[in-house]
Amino acid sequence: MPDTVPNRTSAPAHPTPRATPRTGPFNGPLPILAAALLWGTTGTASSLAPAGAPPAAIGAAGLVLGGLLLLLSTRTARALPRACDRRERRLLALGAIAVAGYPVTFYPAVSRTGVAVATVLALGSAPAFTGLLGWLTGQGRPTARWAGATATAVLGCAVLVLGPELTGGGPAVDPLGVLCAALAGLSYAVYSLVGGRLITRGHPSAGVMGAMFGAAAVLVLPVLLLTDPHWLLSLRGTAVTLHLAVITTFLAYRLFGHGLRHTPARTATTLTLAEPAAATLLALTTLHEHLPTLAWPGLALLVTGLTLLTRKPH
Repeated sequence: MPDTVPNRTSAPAHPTPRATPRTGPFNGPLPILAAALLWGTTGTASSLAPAGAPPAAIGAAGLVLGGLLLLLSTRTARALPRACDRRERRLLALGAIAVAGYPVTFYPAVSRTGVAVATVLALGSAPAFTGLLGWLTGQGRPTARWAGATATAVLGCAVLVLGPELTGGGPAVDPLGVLCAALAGLSYAVYSLVGGRLITRGHPSAGVMGAMFGAAAVLVLPVLLLTDPHWLLSLRGTAVTLHLAVITTFLAYRLFGHGLRHTPARTATTLTLAEPAAATLLALTTLHEHLPTLAWPGLALLVTGLTLLTRKPH
């Protein structure tokens, strides 16, 4: 990631960094957890898309519409590039590329390895990438509390998602699919760190999310245009796209951006490990799927790790 310290000798003035507010559950962890719960509906929603809809096109459609909604509904998003100095604009461009990279790597990973493996690799690797990148870019060494909570949550996520599949003799893991999932986790880590850095420098969270996702919408538009659009014209295709755009992109990232104002990015990416738990519980209640016995300890470990992060240290 590029250096984010502004060059004061040649760059224009930019907002003064704000002091980090005291983090409480309602102005930090809870909005991020709420975003994770909304993201947890993605799998169920995308499974309702018309047969034959390309997985990457489904993700691209949600990002294009949702990203444009975030951009057009927020005046500060459209003005943000002018409010940034040169290095911050580079950082904003990096964030947009990372946002665009997520759907074009995650959905192919799902198609090659399955939802379970892709989810646990992408979301499980994101906190590690975030902690490492944050350390390398001078945002401080991860604390022992964060490391312990993250390890517990990642282990719980792995047991919850992969345990039942492995005991059931699931298909062999595809190496390219694994690589795509890891790249998706890296993409998520990068745009979380970029968003957090710009927000802590005083830029409005809605503006940062809107600018990054609006630019990313333009970047992934060719993915949508180069695929067969007929699935989008059906009632189910339109409904799925609207859900992905409005609920899992527009609303979820408004919440996520607000949470990043009060929560370090490395903590935020660990908190979003609640997404696979939400997806599992949603499948139980709406699709009437059965949760194997082995998955319950994983769910308990995941909840324990998230609880450790949301509680204030003594």
